Amino acid sequence: MKLSCDNIGSREDTICALATAPGMAALAVIRISGPKSFSIIEEIFRTIKGKKKEFKKIKPYSLHFGKIIDQDQIIDEILVSVFKGPHSYTGEDTIEISCHGSTYIQQSILQLLIRSGARMADPGEFTLRAFLNGKLDLSQAEAVSDLISSQHASAHKVALQQLRGGYSDTMQHLRQQLVDFASLIELELDFAEEDVEFANREKLTSLVEGLLIEIRRLQKSFIEGNVLKSGVSVLIAGKPNVGKSTLVNALLNEERAIVSDIAGTTRDVIEDYLVIDGIQFRFMDTAGIRHSEDVIEQMGVERTHQHASKAAVIVYVADPVQSDVAEIESEIKELQLRSGNNDAPVVTVINKSDQYAFEKLLKQYETLPGLVILSAKEKLHIETLKAKLAGAAMISNDQAGQTIVTSARHAESLHLAAIALEKVIAGIQQNLSTDLLAFELKDSIYHLGLITGAIYTDDLLENIFSKFCIGK
Repeated sequence: MKLSCDNIGSREDTICALATAPGMAALAVIRISGPKSFSIIEEIFRTIKGKKKEFKKIKPYSLHFGKIIDQDQIIDEILVSVFKGPHSYTGEDTIEISCHGSTYIQQSILQLLIRSGARMADPGEFTLRAFLNGKLDLSQAEAVSDLISSQHASAHKVALQQLRGGYSDTMQHLRQQLVDFASLIELELDFAEEDVEFANREKLTSLVEGLLIEIRRLQKSFIEGNVLKSGVSVLIAGKPNVGKSTLVNALLNEERAIVSDIAGTTRDVIEDYLVIDGIQFRFMDTAGIRHSEDVIEQMGVERTHQHASKAAVIVYVADPVQSDVAEIESEIKELQLRSGNNDAPVVTVINKSDQYAFEKLLKQYETLPGLVILSAKEKLHIETLKAKLAGAAMISNDQAGQTIVTSARHAESLHLAAIALEKVIAGIQQNLSTDLLAFELKDSIYHLGLITGAIYTDDLLENIFSKFCIGK
């Protein structure tokens, strides 16, 4: 069944689903939500002494120990949690059954619930009901999905901050300011024949310019937000045999990449993840950059430049024997030029410090960007490189608590809202008619409303909630 406000908003059916991960475990949680939740649980629940309970009369936020029965056959001894609407996650009467984690027990209880009048929930349907019942706005609902999928501290902090409504408050405040002025513009249209100006154009210009500053800041934050959510992409580049693969292995503390004295061993891009100071990094070990007649190696070098164009940080590894300062600077510039990525911060790694005097290397290469001197083979000063990477990513724990855009959908809505607001300013400067200003204001209000769900369509809900896991 397709998710929409028509089939969910009616609240006519009761849904159920496994809320914990499928498969055998110590415990499992099955969730029920809807108007029949209490009557269904009353039919299948008994106390340990075999008595029924009237869940409609039970105090909310309470736990009840008992057993699930199917025609006098005990399926499991369980705990039932009671939540009464509207004070529940979905805003409806809700029951959560904590049972043993046997897949047989899970399926037996779900089948019993379905026979008793519930139906299996669609992906994200519990959170969709929470949205439609006013428990969450749309950006908070999306934050639920981000929170579930967060795999490192930065992603977790941003998702939690958005779930708590900090991001929603910012969006609603921006939109409400436009709504207030748009109402004055509408008044002018109602009194068009009397040539009355309710919306002061100077104040409107000042408001829109201020909103554009904030929207552009939020748009810019999407770059950082995407990094916080998805991880920082780090390209490991350099000539062949400078120790790139050894460095990746040292960072990951495992033999992930093949290490060989034979030049050109790495032909394709090898990727792996590592969390440093709560930030997830995606390392890309690439083919050594050099001119080669080997067609396969040439393809590997080309892929290095392709990945460099998308990297958030470039780590350029060099061997003191192979390159001096001028050569390394030239090699980095050529990599940036061919990849078209001049904005990514560069960390220059002088490898094989175990073979040379550290102080001598430091003095020789001190002018290189983001200099780190280490020995990948001996794992010397690897922690220094990790600290440098965290700094290059320009992310701090404090920033993760600010209003940051992590959704491409939100970034697109902000972009379209900004275009409409720019047209408002241009219209004021050109002394355009009130109805044209009203149109552009409504357009910006519409796009900001799409972010929090003040405005939504069935297709938008389907696109968002179908990506959720079943049971959430």
